[in-house]
Amino acid sequence: MAHRIITRAVVLGIRGFSRAVAEAYRQASANSKYAQTAAGSSSSSSHNFVSSGLTLDEACKILNVKPPRAGEANLEDTIERFKRLFDLNDPTKGGSFYLQSKILRARERIELEVREAAEAAETDAEIKKGWRPKIYKDR
Repeated sequence: MAHRIITRAVVLGIRGFSRAVAEAYRQASANSKYAQTAAGSSSSSSHNFVSSGLTLDEACKILNVKPPRAGEANLEDTIERFKRLFDLNDPTKGGSFYLQSKILRARERIELEVREAAEAAETDAEIKKGWRPKIYKDR
């Protein structure tokens, strides 16, 4: 009689565990599909910054600067606002570490956008100019 109770308990435990694993797999699959559609909806990496989850618009709102147009931004103004807000939110002075990290990520996001635009402009200029490798030093 005891072996039946133990067997039933083991079977029920395995059944519950397998259902939980199946549900977790379904949830992970749904999350993966959602992330793929979200990443696929933006045409380039400039609209979506996956590592920090901060978009360019959010970064500009945090630092209260205008978004860079065609890769040109007033980085001096951005750095100035970053330093001021970063210092105001210093945890040792009673500020918030969370806000300080958001401000840092916003600055990094804007700098990334400007850097990507500069690299794209440089590549376009090289393509227009033509690729001429220097094979010999004297030529």
